Amino acid sequence: MTRVLAVSSVFPPHRHAQSEIAAALARFLPPGSDTALLHRVHASVRVDARHLALPLDRYGPSYDFGATNALFVEKALELGASALARALAVGGLAARDLDLVMSTTVTGLATPSLEARLASRAGLRPDIRRVPLFGLGCAAGAAGVARVHDHLTGHPDHAALLLSTELCSLTLQPTDTSMANLVAGALFGDGAGALLAVGRGHPLYAAAAGPSVVASRSRLYPGTEHLLGWEIGHWGFRMVLGRELPDLVRLHVAEEVETFLATHDLKPSDVDVWICHPGGPRILDALSDALALPASAFAASRRSLASVGNLSSASVLHILDEVQTAGPPPPGSVGLMLAFGPGFASELVLLRW
Repeated sequence: MTRVLAVSSVFPPHRHAQSEIAAALARFLPPGSDTALLHRVHASVRVDARHLALPLDRYGPSYDFGATNALFVEKALELGASALARALAVGGLAARDLDLVMSTTVTGLATPSLEARLASRAGLRPDIRRVPLFGLGCAAGAAGVARVHDHLTGHPDHAALLLSTELCSLTLQPTDTSMANLVAGALFGDGAGALLAVGRGHPLYAAAAGPSVVASRSRLYPGTEHLLGWEIGHWGFRMVLGRELPDLVRLHVAEEVETFLATHDLKPSDVDVWICHPGGPRILDALSDALALPASAFAASRRSLASVGNLSSASVLHILDEVQTAGPPPPGSVGLMLAFGPGFASELVLLRW
């Protein structure tokens, strides 16, 4: 078993209302573009405000992949260091107490990876085990929790930290009028999250107030690789976002959730806390309908989407942080963390308080 000691969420200082962001992006569209469509898309995704890595006036049509990626590394390190330090402070551990650090991002490239660049700055031991993840997209938050659990199951006396740093705004293609880019420009926000966990043999295991990780499941859906991801070229990152995704969630992911829960003698109605990646309102609606859940089931996900947007892999950590901050669920409560990403793939993590 794995026990969560602490979760933290941090954001850049530049926060803007959705209407401000829409107005700024509308100015960058090529002449003759349908600006009314952009505003309709921004209004439809149920995002009220978002944090951005840069001041809003620094975004524009001129784009240099190298310069933008350098900004990603700079800003991601600032946010990552803050998320890591906050999780350690809440969890009552020092950086040197960590045995594993796993980092995930899908919005920029860094070699050495982010956790390697943070190691000396944060005070990590030179013999820290490192696992950088790239390419899992929005699913990486849940997948990272699952892989941390795998490590701690085999090393029960260890402490591990998952760090998710996503600066989605730096991937935006301001002059791209495709629906995928318009939706991305309306939906995604910037932020970082960190989750600190320990194995059953660690001295802090029994004292932790966070949930235990019971089990996990990963699933790829063959023939769907073209529906979600990035096209990466000299222009940077270009969003691939298939219209079929809500239908895939309705047809396949809901069945996956039911099957996974059944192996633990549970049904969707037995889940007390849903920590579902807010891929967008249509995704949440499709999953809620397919699982016959009440509207309140995904309330935490909808609040996260409204307040900070879709944070890619960091979203599930933000939602868990909000759940814990509001007051941990009663002992014995069942939780399910789930997220979706390129592949097309789903990641499920069963939790219990």
